Amino acid sequence: MKFFIDTANLDEIKEAHDLGVLDGVTTNPSLMAKEGITGHDNIIAHYKKICEIVDGDISAEVIATDYEGIIREGEFLAELHPNIVVKVPMIRDGVKAIRYFSEKGIKTNCTLVFSAGQALLAAKAGATYVSPFIGRLDDVSTEGMQLIDQIVHIYGNYGYQTQVLAASVRHVIHLVQCAEVGADVVTCPLNVITGLLKHPLTDIGLEKFLSDHAKGNK
Repeated sequence: MKFFIDTANLDEIKEAHDLGVLDGVTTNPSLMAKEGITGHDNIIAHYKKICEIVDGDISAEVIATDYEGIIREGEFLAELHPNIVVKVPMIRDGVKAIRYFSEKGIKTNCTLVFSAGQALLAAKAGATYVSPFIGRLDDVSTEGMQLIDQIVHIYGNYGYQTQVLAASVRHVIHLVQCAEVGADVVTCPLNVITGLLKHPLTDIGLEKFLSDHAKGNK
C-alpha cells in the first residue's frame, strides 16, 4: 500500500520523505489556504517546490467546475511536472474531463467520492486514482471503511486499473483498516503516518534494554 501525505506544508512533506516511506502527496485549495498560499502564481510555484522534494505522484486540484475550464486547468497543471496528477471533482463535467485526460495520457485523481456508484463512474472514465473520503462519511454516521471495502471488491470483479486512494484518513486505525481491505493508497496527515511508530510496549522494552545495558557497563 502506498503512503501519500495530505498537506501543503513543505516541512511536513520533507519529514515524511526523510522517514523513507513517502510515495506521494495530495493537496487541495483548503490545504493551500491553510499554509497561507494564495494567488495563482504562488500556488503554481508551491506545486513545483513539492515536486522537487517528492519523487512520486502529486495531486494538484483544479478549481473550475465546467468541462472546458477543467480541461484548461488540468492540461496546464499536467505540464508543470511529469509527477503531477490532475485532481478532478466527482461531478458530471468532471467525469467527462477524466475521460478526456485518460485518452491524452494525463493522470487523474477523482476526488470527493462518497459512494460505490461514483467510484464505478470514475473507473469507467479511466481515472488513475479514485478518492473516497472515509472520515467525512464517519462524520455523518456512515461507515466510511465499508465504502473502501466495497470499491476494492467491485474493482477486483472487473479488473479496473483505477487505484483506490483512501482519503480523509483521520487516525492509525483507519490506515491499518485500509491495508486490511486492500486499498492501493492512503493519504493522511503526517501525525497518522508517524503514529504507526508508536506503541507503549516498544517504549517500555527499549527503556529496559538501555537500562540493562547501562547496568552491565558499570
